[in-house]
Amino acid sequence: MKSIPILLALFFLLVLTSTGQTVFGDRFEGQLKDGWTWLHENPGAWRLREGTLEIRVEPGVADTVRNALVREAPDRGRGTYAIEVVVTNTTRPTQQYEQAGITWYSGGKPVFKLVKELIDGDLYIIPGKVPMASQTVRLRLTVTADSFKAEFQPDGKGDFQTAASGSLPAPDNDRVSIQCYNGPAEGEHWIRFDDFRVVKLEER
Repeated sequence: MKSIPILLALFFLLVLTSTGQTVFGDRFEGQLKDGWTWLHENPGAWRLREGTLEIRVEPGVADTVRNALVREAPDRGRGTYAIEVVVTNTTRPTQQYEQAGITWYSGGKPVFKLVKELIDGDLYIIPGKVPMASQTVRLRLTVTADSFKAEFQPDGKGDFQTAASGSLPAPDNDRVSIQCYNGPAEGEHWIRFDDFRVVKLEER
């Protein structure tokens, strides 16, 4: 019979093998961790509240987004990584293309997004245009040197569902961002972001 320490070691090895190793995480408790920078910051439209990061969904599009929180992306040329974050709408979206989630930057430009987006009155996961009406969703973007897989987990529970997969341009000063835009000019819609993490996945 194995001793308790050995059983615990085997358990943690199994968790590491199945989920990978977290190389960065931020629960947004009290302050932002080192390494984040703001793109087009509007200090009055973001806040740390109740153990989450809240960002107001302001008008704008990908090139003019306000309060995009950005950090250096992992070197996908050296392995496979997953970027995850929990996204919660505190107010139901009302504007066409109102959205929130993860954006990938390469060469200084946004080249890919994994978001929950309002299109013609219904909410979808983009890319893939998969219906997803839950108030809360965990998004997971898995990247390699030349590809992506976009997944989501309604209410942050159960198995991840694949929305889309495809190719990415070669690494070029990659950065990753959590952001929201296409919000209403009148009224305040806020998005809660929580449990951001970068995970290096085990090679199989």
